Amino acid sequence: MDVQMKRGLLDVCVLAAIQSEDSYGYQIIKDIKPYVDVSESTLYPILRRLEEGRLLTVRSVEHNGRLRKYYHITDAGRGRIEDFKRDWHEMESIYRFITKEGESK
Repeated sequence: MDVQMKRGLLDVCVLAAIQSEDSYGYQIIKDIKPYVDVSESTLYPILRRLEEGRLLTVRSVEHNGRLRKYYHITDAGRGRIEDFKRDWHEMESIYRFITKEGESK
């Protein structure tokens, strides 16, 4: 898969993982794992990039004597998910064109 396309998809996957409730890195990995194989070394740069883009915010909470970072989706992050959903319809159309699905012969 094209690296840029995969990067964009992973960004949206991370946002989707936190859209219903705040979460932390390890839990995000567990939530995404059934769909996409994501490692910590992949996830944390994505989280930083999303934070820099103001698509999520971060807060630290003490948990078992350590600080745990919780990630919260912003309105801009929710908008990115909605943009992806709209764009996906166009991607499906392009896929059907390339594979000629739905074409009567």
